[in-house]
Amino acid sequence: MTISSSLNAGVTGLNVNASRLATISDNIANSATFGYKRAVAEFHSLVVDQTRGTYSAGGVRVTTGRAVDQRGTLITTNNPTDLAVAGRGMLPVTPASSIASASGETPMRMTTTGSFRADADGYLRTEGGQVLLGWPADQGGIVPSFPRDTVGGLSPVRIDANQYEGDATTEITLGVNLPASETLAGSSGDSIEMTLVYFGNLGQSENLTLTYTPVVPAAGSSNQWTVEIRDEAQAGAVVGDYTVTFDDSRDYGGTIATVQENGAGTYDPVTGAFTINAQSGPIEIDVGKPQEARGLSQLSDVFAPVSVTKNGSPVSKLASIEVDANGFLSAIYDTGFTRTIYQIPVVDVPNANGLQALPNQTYRVSSESGAFYLWDAGDGPVGDLVGFAREESATDVASELTQLIQTQRAYNSNAKVIQTVDEMLQETTNIKR
Repeated sequence: MTISSSLNAGVTGLNVNASRLATISDNIANSATFGYKRAVAEFHSLVVDQTRGTYSAGGVRVTTGRAVDQRGTLITTNNPTDLAVAGRGMLPVTPASSIASASGETPMRMTTTGSFRADADGYLRTEGGQVLLGWPADQGGIVPSFPRDTVGGLSPVRIDANQYEGDATTEITLGVNLPASETLAGSSGDSIEMTLVYFGNLGQSENLTLTYTPVVPAAGSSNQWTVEIRDEAQAGAVVGDYTVTFDDSRDYGGTIATVQENGAGTYDPVTGAFTINAQSGPIEIDVGKPQEARGLSQLSDVFAPVSVTKNGSPVSKLASIEVDANGFLSAIYDTGFTRTIYQIPVVDVPNANGLQALPNQTYRVSSESGAFYLWDAGDGPVGDLVGFAREESATDVASELTQLIQTQRAYNSNAKVIQTVDEMLQETTNIKR
């Protein structure tokens, strides 16, 4: 019985070392595979019931798996949609075959890195056929709130390369100095006009005409101007009419003192903005808060449009896409306009090493991994999302070669045990002679 148990132990030793050799071979073969996670073989002794005075060898068994929590080095690339996670967490993907499926289901898989490029239909996918998943933003570039414990809100990321987009103007910041000398008694009282361009809802350029008219007093200085705003897109209709009084004190001279609304448009002293109803909708014109040294001012005898800035842009064509550290995928147009179109979450599970390994460095949830949760990149336990980057293989070739030598020696030793048992059994047979 003892001799036969030794034989069985030697056989199990051969089997487990063969399994370990297979994992080492896989690791070395994938030492240059992006996102590859090492296959590991763990040995566990088998113990059988022992009777007094004898010992029976139980042998050994092996369990294999993936060291998914071990990370490879990140390297930079020249593709903005080469993505990797800097730390814990994985990217959500789905097989490209599921998109064309009649069922409409998109099963979620996970990967730590991928080189995503748009295919003929615009889907961002890897060469291995994995399509990136994300939460779509609305037309205003805002990502709604989606449930974090289900894939229901995720959809395949699709980019329309022929997409045109216009961005309507909603905010204008106005920096203009008005000549104080024009509000003195005896001045000409001539109006000053300036034109502001804004962009409508269809990307068209429209004009606002601002007319500054000084209030000329009979004596002294009024320090007052009327500001009238007309919208050419509405046939020159008055959309803003205000009387602005400027401060003449030593501390706040030249800044806005008060603003009076004259029936068209509103003024908010908290934000310092005129609000007018242009053809495209409400536009806020920031002229400054009372006693604030910016926006409209009245100093000296010079009219000077110091600075005029605005948001919005004319119709433009998609130029590129990029992903930031928080997972927001933005479309960048050739006029410089940028709009968020997707948010890429980072998937995390309690036990990453319990995930079920699938081809193309992808994984799916199993009973051992625990349930997944979709985090914002860089939030909670997960790392940032990195564009222009790939994760290298987690294989250390030097370590694998060392283990290869150890495995070869262990295999030879187990074979020697079997050979020795065979010789002992032969001696036992020879006793009868």
